Amino acid sequence: MKRVLAAALLLLPPASLHAQDSPIVVHDVTARPTLAGAPNGIAFMVIENRGPAPDRLLGAATPVAGKAVVHEMSMTGNVMRMRPTGPLVVPANGTVTLDPGSLHLMLQGMKQRLKAGDSFPIILRFEKAGEVTVTATVAAGG
Repeated sequence: MKRVLAAALLLLPPASLHAQDSPIVVHDVTARPTLAGAPNGIAFMVIENRGPAPDRLLGAATPVAGKAVVHEMSMTGNVMRMRPTGPLVVPANGTVTLDPGSLHLMLQGMKQRLKAGDSFPIILRFEKAGEVTVTATVAAGG
């Protein structure tokens, strides 16, 4: 499995990807390391829409997890809550940032442990731009 994933990564474009003829540009794609046996992981990124019309992120997939869902984190007092969001609107000529403490990509049903320095593909599915594949790098630390 690791050899197949490594070979597939060699065929992918760099982490910052601009789909041909697409106004969607995705960069700063990172993930956090996971503990052995952890059921979930987390990824972050910046999604830019350089076009004159909004687009919507409808879904995501990655070979390292059974499911990838955009989640929103919020605090109510001392209680952290996470919930899936619906389609994520990326405004015309705008940016949406998935980062710690707010929106993030929840990787559910991990198929492998994510270790600092690893990288893996994430396929983002947009309503207008179609599929955009990016490479996430697992960053050291929490």
